[in-house]
Amino acid sequence: MGTHTQGKPATRRKPKHPRARKPRLSSLSSLRLHRLHRLHLRRRLIDYPRHGRRGIRRWIPSWRQGLGSLTLTLSALGCLFALVYASVDIPDENATAQREANVYYWADGTQMVSTGEVNRQNVRLSEIPDAVENAVIAAENDTFYSDSGVSPKGLARAAVNMVRGQETQGGSTITQQYVKNTYLSQDQTVTRKVKEFVIALKVDRKKSKREILQGYLNTSWFGRGAYGIEAAAHAYYGIPARQLNPSQGAALAALLKGAEQYDPSVSEANHRRSVARWKWILDRQVRSGLMKDGVRAKFTVYPEPQKESRTTSLGGQTGYLVDVANKYVKQHTTLTDKDLAHGGYKIHTTFDKDKVRSLKGAVERVVERDIDPKKRPADKGVQVGAASVRPSDGAIVALYGGADATRHFTNNADTSGVPVGSAFKPFVLASALEHGLRTSAGRSTRWQPVSTGSFYGDDGLLQGARSDGSGVAAPTPTLGSGTSGPDSAHPTLRRALAKGGNATYVRLGKDVGLERVRRTAVSSGLLEDSMARLEKTFPIGTSTPSAIRMAGAYSTFVNRGLQHDPYSVTKVVKDDETVGGLARPGARRALDPDVADEVAGAMRGVGASSVQRPVVAGRTGDQDRLRSAWFTASTEELSTAVTMFRTSAGGQAQLMPMSGVGGARSQHGNVFPVRIWQDYVNSPSTDGGS
Repeated sequence: MGTHTQGKPATRRKPKHPRARKPRLSSLSSLRLHRLHRLHLRRRLIDYPRHGRRGIRRWIPSWRQGLGSLTLTLSALGCLFALVYASVDIPDENATAQREANVYYWADGTQMVSTGEVNRQNVRLSEIPDAVENAVIAAENDTFYSDSGVSPKGLARAAVNMVRGQETQGGSTITQQYVKNTYLSQDQTVTRKVKEFVIALKVDRKKSKREILQGYLNTSWFGRGAYGIEAAAHAYYGIPARQLNPSQGAALAALLKGAEQYDPSVSEANHRRSVARWKWILDRQVRSGLMKDGVRAKFTVYPEPQKESRTTSLGGQTGYLVDVANKYVKQHTTLTDKDLAHGGYKIHTTFDKDKVRSLKGAVERVVERDIDPKKRPADKGVQVGAASVRPSDGAIVALYGGADATRHFTNNADTSGVPVGSAFKPFVLASALEHGLRTSAGRSTRWQPVSTGSFYGDDGLLQGARSDGSGVAAPTPTLGSGTSGPDSAHPTLRRALAKGGNATYVRLGKDVGLERVRRTAVSSGLLEDSMARLEKTFPIGTSTPSAIRMAGAYSTFVNRGLQHDPYSVTKVVKDDETVGGLARPGARRALDPDVADEVAGAMRGVGASSVQRPVVAGRTGDQDRLRSAWFTASTEELSTAVTMFRTSAGGQAQLMPMSGVGGARSQHGNVFPVRIWQDYVNSPSTDGGS
């Protein structure tokens, strides 16, 4: 036994051998290395590639790492979305979305034409049938009334398609499509898609679903140049949106998927696609609870649209009609060219569709039959202008402004510059009947009455009325001395009105007073700035009124002296607000009733041998120097003026002589306005001028 201290265990003393120290040194190194490695791991926030794993396992994250990465990604995306949401505001409406067409309507309320860069007419949702709304919702976004206005799937699809190099379109809600139409461009990019997504969220919070749906229906593209449901209804079915039935509404809703593929008039393939989608939309409405089975069963035949006809065309007579309507609006309201260019106005006109068509046909038939520029050089440059006015109130019901408003820009029905010729004589006669002639006896001046039977005798003084126009002077009243013979050298004022008689009316105008004649013409409805200088020939038509004004002024004679200014617009509406200043012009007394009756009676029957109704009319004389031919006639229902003239070719067109126009027997073209008028008033649509 070895010795040891009491109470202390014996300790084994390790041999002091050099090799005994090596394990201790190795343990210290390992411990130190382990500590250093743990310190390194603490400095690596993420153990990736994972320590202690070999091969591919080093690169597979742990569940904690996966969850942490997902949380971090979602947090980053959330922060990014919050930043984008805060930075993207609802922008102002883009210029295209703000533009609308101006829509012009015929007198019967049907659409005549829409004009402007964008064919759109905004309407309220209350004007759109529920069935049409339901068709659009079923076709495009059946969760419209319950969703938040966006489609996350659509945004994700856009991102995937962008990576693949494909279009990003597709999967958008009605709200998103409205945002794209109204606030953004049509570019197919992820940036635009993200903006669309964010703005749609904000719009859905700011606007009601009804407001959004109304905006969407007013801004969507339907093809055929039509933006919005109102323009589409006219383009495809020729009716306003409020008259669409459920079947037509479904057919239009099909176009929202892409009018270039679903307009049935483009191709047979388009027609098949359109019919198939029409059926699908109707069936989907039933499945969505938007239509009852019984209603769906009524629609088994596809509602074929009308043939494509762009209503934005200003060709033919349409451009002239729009020109007259715009002038009238600007003259009688505060609207300017700039206002009209901005669009959005609904302009209701007085133009009668059938009468416009009849007048155009009458002109074309006569010109085609009687005017031949290839055969006669004198027929080159022949122009025609015409207008019809309703005597009872002055409404312009028809006009002919030229061959085509897109090729011949001057409106021949509403232009000044063409001498009116002998058609002016009724105003000279009216002034003479109204005022009488001024005569002098010594120092005194008195006015002597005149009748249509008065005539100038051999002594150059106006004689009394003839009882039957035969040349026998009535015993009373005697308006001067001298005698009269029965020959045509002394025609009555009535006869001189109908048959030449230029010398008679030159003298009559002088005796009445040219200023009085001018006042009578203006009072009857001619514009003062169209009056010629008060020279010797003034009474025989050197003034240049328009056809519209001539037709209106002749109405005064059949109206027993009441004058109505011609008007072409009855109402202008924008945003359901009526523009002021367009009240119907009132009548005013221009002539004494007996005077108007006597002038009308003096012209009754002129140029109307084939027209079985009383008329009053005037025409140009046979003087070639009056480089125009006119015929103006009025019934109680319709007053019409027709003019024919020639213009030279070139930039500054000038009036050319009418000699030889239409051949030797045309009386310098005088026969043609009469023929046009007769053809027009005898057409079924004119129906006696009613």
